[in-house]
Amino acid sequence: MSINLSKGQKISLQKVSEPGLSQVALALGWGQREKKGFFGGSKQVDVDLDASCLLYAGGNLQDCVWFQKLRSDSGAVVHTGDDRAGGGSGDNETISVNLDGLPKGVDTLIFTVNSFLNDSFKGIPNARCRLLNGKNNQELARFDLTLDGGDHTGMVMAKLYLQSGAWHMQAIGDKGYGRTFQEMGDMITNNL
Repeated sequence: MSINLSKGQKISLQKVSEPGLSQVALALGWGQREKKGFFGGSKQVDVDLDASCLLYAGGNLQDCVWFQKLRSDSGAVVHTGDDRAGGGSGDNETISVNLDGLPKGVDTLIFTVNSFLNDSFKGIPNARCRLLNGKNNQELARFDLTLDGGDHTGMVMAKLYLQSGAWHMQAIGDKGYGRTFQEMGDMITNNL
């Protein structure tokens, strides 16, 4: 059973999945934007959103995975690659995480999404992130990113964090500006 998360909501991964969950994936999906034609009508245009994952240990950045680096140094975090168009009914980009394979001390993973072409999120339909069981792709939780649209070009979507020996997820949904996660540094560290 999947949980629909709202901004700020937290869940324990142990409570939404089988015991010993060790592989998860954060899947990002979005639709194409509708563009009105000069003489009426409309067409679908590509939207280039990019998912990223930042690995922290004790509040210090250890590694990052994004479209320019598809695999963490440890190999525990892997990105499926850049989707520059969007659309379709499935997920457009997925970041898989082997929780047991993370480097020692990594206790927080921050997931961001950015519009590489600096287009606002306004008018992007069906933008969502889904937390999946990495072994069977069962959806554990979903966070809708387009409930209120907006002129922002980046967002801190969610974080996975270790607390009392168990992994949890928090839907964050903080909006910002930037073509890549590097341009949202302060906003990211505020969510550690």
